[in-house]
Amino acid sequence: MSLRRVVITGADVVAPAGIGRATFFDGLIGEPPTERPRRVPDYDLSDYFSSPKESRRLDRYAHFAITAAARVVDEVGELPYERGRIGTIVGTGVGGMGTFEDQVLVREAKGDRRVSPFLIPMLMANAASAQISMRYGFQGPCETTVTACAASNQSIGNAVNMIRWDRCDAMLTGGAESSLTPTGMAGFHNMTALSSSGISRPFDGERDGFIQAEGAAVVMLEELEGAKARGAHILAEVLGYATSADAHHITAPSPGGAGAIACMQLALDDAGLAAADVSYINAHGTSTPLNDAAEAHAIDALFAESRPFVTSIKGVTGHGLGAAGAFEAVSVVESMQRGQIPQTANTTGVDPELPQINLVTGAPADWTPGPTLSNSFGFGGHNATLVFGPPPK
Repeated sequence: MSLRRVVITGADVVAPAGIGRATFFDGLIGEPPTERPRRVPDYDLSDYFSSPKESRRLDRYAHFAITAAARVVDEVGELPYERGRIGTIVGTGVGGMGTFEDQVLVREAKGDRRVSPFLIPMLMANAASAQISMRYGFQGPCETTVTACAASNQSIGNAVNMIRWDRCDAMLTGGAESSLTPTGMAGFHNMTALSSSGISRPFDGERDGFIQAEGAAVVMLEELEGAKARGAHILAEVLGYATSADAHHITAPSPGGAGAIACMQLALDDAGLAAADVSYINAHGTSTPLNDAAEAHAIDALFAESRPFVTSIKGVTGHGLGAAGAFEAVSVVESMQRGQIPQTANTTGVDPELPQINLVTGAPADWTPGPTLSNSFGFGGHNATLVFGPPPK
């Protein structure tokens, strides 16, 4: 079967590093913040919601997803496709955790009758996708991927396939997360996933865990010929996608990065590329000892000869969990617009005990945009790799 080509015609973000794609990228190449956890700066919800009542009936993670989606819809303008051929897939790690935790406390203090009747539609993981589809009348597939830190990449990849396989002509897709609740943060802290030093420094010998973060990012995907016919401004092309499972451990990656190796190779095969064709890898790079070691070994196994640029943006963004892959997709899109790769903030060099991958440190790297891998690896052994390319000529 001949697969249709898929391009990105809009991309935006609501993140600790900034709201809006350009501001976000400026944050990535600037001085890293010291705040922990990383929270989205306050913004005026009335710019994106019709009334305070509407916003009050949504969890914070849905606020972020809807805001990012609204910015993308404004960017791309009116789409000429049938509503049934435009879909929505927004991933998340946990959904409305803040609402759930708040209402547990309400019930404990005041009893069953005081629990909000909006609890379930606010906390459910599919709330963001559902709200976006209703807001814009998108009647195509409306789904949610819940695979921990791989959720955004799998959402984008699944959306790509909806277009490739001629089920849809356009898809609004990405990821959102807001789990910075006392219990959520305590859980990550007690499993020793968070940095005790308060510094995210991916692949560095002093790395000691990640900084928890929140936010959302969304991209608009379209079929290439349809996008060209309507005169869309094409930002990038999605060349390939693959996903796999480690089948190893609920939190630890498979030894030697075996699952990551398999996933990246499958993504290259899907894109019809060889390892030597790849010029840049946007790494998952969480700043945890095990994840960074597994990913460095995996990158070395496939790319030791070609040595593409590698970076992790989590030194600035923190770890957005279910939103992380979407943050990174928007970062790649903006890298292609600017010809610049963000540095791996806070990292002075690759841990000498790891393979010496070509990590960008110290300052951004100038770059001629070319095929780019973007990795996400989640608890549960979920692996997802997207392959992006510059806009077709």
